[in-house]
Amino acid sequence: MRKLIQACLLVALPAMGWASGGAELPSFKADLSNRAALQRGAQTFINYCVSCHSAEFMLYTRMAQDLGLTPEQVLANMVFNGGDVNQTMRVAMTKEDGAAWFGKAPPDLSLAARSRSPEWLYGYLRSFYLDPARPFGVNNTVFPDVAMPHVLVDLQGTQTLHEGHLKPGSPGSLKPDEYDAMIRDLVNFMVYLGEPAKLVRYGLGVKVMLFLLVFAGLAYMVKREYWRDVH
Repeated sequence: MRKLIQACLLVALPAMGWASGGAELPSFKADLSNRAALQRGAQTFINYCVSCHSAEFMLYTRMAQDLGLTPEQVLANMVFNGGDVNQTMRVAMTKEDGAAWFGKAPPDLSLAARSRSPEWLYGYLRSFYLDPARPFGVNNTVFPDVAMPHVLVDLQGTQTLHEGHLKPGSPGSLKPDEYDAMIRDLVNFMVYLGEPAKLVRYGLGVKVMLFLLVFAGLAYMVKREYWRDVH
């Protein structure tokens, strides 16, 4: 049994190191109850991610319903390909074009938060740094030799890597805490994107807990009334 456990660890540890590029991942806790944060994250996702990455498992109409938006709001502010709100989040770029431009077709992001983890995404989106040796002039401590350009550089600004530590370079249009808050909202939305049913479960869970509390109170009062005459 011990040999089996050791063999599993030998297989798992290199994979874990590759997944994070050897960088320590920051903590991240999703908050799917914050509808305003989900709406902000959705806007960032549409503006900066959907130009290259699809989210084929998500319908715009489903997102509008879950996030408290009207179809008209979604159509006016989030659907930019001439389609309608009954379509999924798809891109016009073909896989062949994506492979030609980036070396590999940009992946669909529907399940990114589940396949990678929210902590990985949060760390990755904050860890780009200047690297002239790379095709797009940037690299990433969480995903070394990444093929993706830093599409948020105008917002975050540049970073450099010195002895394994990221150092700020030229500033972006957002302050560090503002950029961090934007990334938190974006990752929060991507967590929702990976499993929209969580919102339904969380809402149902609150109702069940309230019902149990009310039922427990009623049961206690019945118990007191029943046993009052016994004594």
